[in-house]
Amino acid sequence: MIDIIQLLPDHVANQIAAGEVVQRPASVVKELLENAIDADATEIKLIVKDAGKTLVQIIDNGKGMSVTDARLSFERHATSKIRSAEDLFQLNTKGFRGEALASIAAIAHVDLKTKRPEDELGTAIEIEGSIVKSQDVSVTPSGTSVAVKHLFFNIPARRNFLKSDTVELRHITDEFHRVALAHPSIAFAYYNNGSELFNLPQENYRQRIVHIFGSKTNEKLVPVEEETEVLKISGFVGKPEFSKKTKSEQFFFVNNRFIKSPYLNHAINAAFEGLLKDGYHPSYFLNLTVDPKTIDINIHPTKTEIKFDDEHTLYAILRSSVKHSLGQFNIAPVLDFEHQSNFNTPYNYKDKTASAPGVEVDKNFNPFSEGSGKNTFSYKQTPTASWESLYVGLESKGNNTKPNFGEVTFESDSKSESIFGDGSIETTKTTFQLQQKYIVSTIKSGMLIIDQNRAHQRVLYEKFLKHITIKEATSQQLLFPLQLHFTPSETKIIRDLKSDLEHTGFVFSELNDSEVTITGVPVGVPESEVSIILEQLISDVENDVPDANFSSTDLLAKSMAKSLAIKNGQSLNSNEQEHMVNSLFACKEPNVSPTNRPTFITLGVDDIEKKFM
Repeated sequence: MIDIIQLLPDHVANQIAAGEVVQRPASVVKELLENAIDADATEIKLIVKDAGKTLVQIIDNGKGMSVTDARLSFERHATSKIRSAEDLFQLNTKGFRGEALASIAAIAHVDLKTKRPEDELGTAIEIEGSIVKSQDVSVTPSGTSVAVKHLFFNIPARRNFLKSDTVELRHITDEFHRVALAHPSIAFAYYNNGSELFNLPQENYRQRIVHIFGSKTNEKLVPVEEETEVLKISGFVGKPEFSKKTKSEQFFFVNNRFIKSPYLNHAINAAFEGLLKDGYHPSYFLNLTVDPKTIDINIHPTKTEIKFDDEHTLYAILRSSVKHSLGQFNIAPVLDFEHQSNFNTPYNYKDKTASAPGVEVDKNFNPFSEGSGKNTFSYKQTPTASWESLYVGLESKGNNTKPNFGEVTFESDSKSESIFGDGSIETTKTTFQLQQKYIVSTIKSGMLIIDQNRAHQRVLYEKFLKHITIKEATSQQLLFPLQLHFTPSETKIIRDLKSDLEHTGFVFSELNDSEVTITGVPVGVPESEVSIILEQLISDVENDVPDANFSSTDLLAKSMAKSLAIKNGQSLNSNEQEHMVNSLFACKEPNVSPTNRPTFITLGVDDIEKKFM
């Protein structure tokens, strides 16, 4: 019988391993940045072209590699961090499996240049699809430069699964943020298509957060410090009033490694309980230091998930530490039933001595005698006319007859007959609201049930799409300019969509890297909703909602409609209900919402009769 089990060729095995390690250009960025940090670099430069699809290059000034190490680094499971299985539970470095460079080289063109400080010349290696094309001596500065070109060149199917450049660049930026926040003592520079996105010097943790997320972030931060035998916590949480509808500013670092932990995230939310509006998420930048023996970081290929030895203790410590910081800095409300605020001494009376009050009494004062005695109280009596003058005019001239109140007439509302006849016809209500979510209306064949949120989205979507297309939207000017603060990457998205936003009615007076000043908004858009609209728009663009195949105009109209549509739970009067029904069926496609979900259903008389059988 023929044997059916065979060993895979090396190039196929490498491509399978690459599927675990390299999912998109951001995965390459993460692996190479971590390698540069492990090489003790103090300056790291990240260069990308076409969102990493054409080029991802990392240049560092670390300790470099020898000729043998440079060649061996592209072999699978070749690592300098692990000597025995026990070393897996004593890790203090980033990469340790020895799969990154081998996997990347299997699906891309890789150019490596490296030199140790003690060597006069370095090494240059070119690899294409796991095949070494050349290895030469090179004149290069100390450190390592790794250029990854034409990612997935030999796996077109994987390349087709990549999203648009905007989305892929957002993923790269996220990885850059995670690494840069974890290592504020290292200088980072980040370039995309020749333009500088970030240039971060060596600094402390607070300065690093401010440089990445904008100068306005400084006033949002509340420090968190706690040290126990099990866990050391340091970092910052954001004030509740600056919470966001997205989770873009939530960072956990365990031993300087970024992780995702829904369990620990729940601890933060529990600490903010009662302080956040519904649908908003807190911001936090927290560093957790634990014993490496109490965690397992080898449970996920991307190493972003960690298994803790005692999660319940970490949960309790983290929750209480954040809550203590919020209370310590007067962020959380405090109830003190023993303290009486009316006993507080004003600051300007703190050092004054009490003086005894003095009372002067005039013993000769007689209130019943006029002008007698000396009046201590300066009471001055104003002469008035005699009391008879109050009744002047009540008697008619020359006649003492009493007034006849029977002749008095009163004003009353005039009765006007209805223009439809005798007014006996009662107006009937054609619509009513169900559970403050659905609008129910009658039709000839039965009943119409409309989802008010989806219906309003469809109405607003077609309205905004029309305004952007014909470029004739009206704008209402704000009495005071509205200043909003965003990160540099977020303002870049707004800058790219500025012309389309202006066609919907927005008016921008200033748009720089960290601040957006708006002087006009579309008619009907409340000023309080502007920041929510722009945050939702940025989130949709970053996550490529609905897809890269749609135009930015369509995406903008969808995002604004989603932000401004009335929510489920909002009460509507009869006129608003009827207006919603009429507006929906005036649309070109009233059947579905902008996200292709049904806006209404019909319930025929036959369907209703079947329920009574």
